[in-house]
Formats: sequence, structure tokens, C-alpha cells
Amino acid sequence: MNLKGLSTAVTGGASGLGLATARRLVDAGAQVTLIDLPSSRGEEAAAELGADTRFAAADVTDADQFAAALDVADSRGGLRGLVHCAGAGRRMRILDSDGRAGSLEDFEFVVRLNLVGSFNALRLGAERMARNDEIDGERGAVVLTASVAAFEGQIGQINYTASKAGIVGMTVTAARDLASRRIRVCTIAPGIMDTPLLARLRDDVRASLEKSVPNPSRLGQPDEFGHLAASILENGYLNGETIRLDGAIRMAPR
Repeated sequence: MNLKGLSTAVTGGASGLGLATARRLVDAGAQVTLIDLPSSRGEEAAAELGADTRFAAADVTDADQFAAALDVADSRGGLRGLVHCAGAGRRMRILDSDGRAGSLEDFEFVVRLNLVGSFNALRLGAERMARNDEIDGERGAVVLTASVAAFEGQIGQINYTASKAGIVGMTVTAARDLASRRIRVCTIAPGIMDTPLLARLRDDVRASLEKSVPNPSRLGQPDEFGHLAASILENGYLNGETIRLDGAIRMAPR
């Protein structure tokens, strides 16, 4: 897929991995619609990225809001690429320190945001892409975001691991399901990325995290995620894959 002039959307696009992806797409000549919460700095981010970027406010778990935001992208010549970066974690244990059952609310919150939100992106994005004419044998592509926690979830990540493992599990099924529509689906599973959240950690904690990555021994850069996401959209033979972007890390239990 040659991205030049094509309409793309990035959820979680106002910061972190989403914003870095949007920059890559803009550099490739795409029209970009940033989708993020109304409380985000989406308007400022869109202005910084230039005239080919728009902001559409939405909660990805709200079907009506999210559909309306994707319609903004779709109105710009038909949605062709969607990179879904929106998501979050909430630390929880199966049993608390007193042996009481962990919070079902905390489990459901993270699964709804990360897994249900990803399915919302997938179904609503594909609905719009399916209306496109084929270009070079395809109508569009969706990139989802999982995590290495899908494979080696740490203590306190039971909800996050479940949600991200669900995304990994959906990937090849979605690619097969949408093959007849000529829509590709891939997932990126990032390791420890240098996002604004990690920027708040103490220097010694950051240094310890960097040492845990075999090669290169550093945190991943958001631009490296954006580079991979754009490459997946561009490479028409990449489909049904979950790609780890992690410097070969395998997470320890804690």
C-alpha cells in the first residue's frame, strides 16, 4: 500500500506510540486522523503535525463516538489504514495481601478498554474499508497493539495479560475473516517502550529496565514502533502476524 495521499487513522494518537506513528504516516504522505479522548492534547498534536492531520475526539469503547471519529477519516477519500494504539493497564493481583479476591472491576475495566476497544476498532475500521475500491489488490489494513505481556505477563498484570493475549488471539482469525474483503490485519507486541509513562520513573529504575533488554540494551523508542506500523501498512504481504518489537526481552515474573 502506497500511503501517499491515503486516509489513515491512529487511535491514542495524541501522545506516545500513537503520536510517533502519526508522524511516520505524515512523513509517508498519508492523510492522518488522530483519535483520542476529548481530554487529550489531540488538537495541539494535529496542529503540530501539519495540514494533512485532523483530530477527532472519541472514547474507543463507545461505539457511537468511535464510529463518528472513524467517519471523519473515512470522509477524506475512504479509510485505508488504521493503527490502534489506545489502551492502558491497571495493576491488580488475583488475591490481595490479605488473601481476598482481587477486584473484578479492575479486571473488567482493562479487558474492556484493551480487548473490547481493539475489537471495536477492528469491526468499525473494516466496515469502512470494505466499501473502498481495491488498490493493488487490497482495500485496507489494520494494525493492532498487544504487548509482550501477552506471552510473559508479570505478577500484577493478570488483567493486562488477558486483554493483550486476546488481541494476539484475534489477529490471525481476523486476517482470515477479512481476507475475502482484501483487508489485512497484523499486531505489534511491543516490549519496554520509552513512553511518557516511563519518563516519570527514577533514573535507577530506568537503568535497570534497560539492562533487562538483551540487545540493544535500552528502552524501545516510540518512533521505532511507528516505523514498524507504517511498514506493515505498506507491505501488502504482511498479514495475520503478531510481531514482537522488544530487543529479544523475555519478561521475568516481576
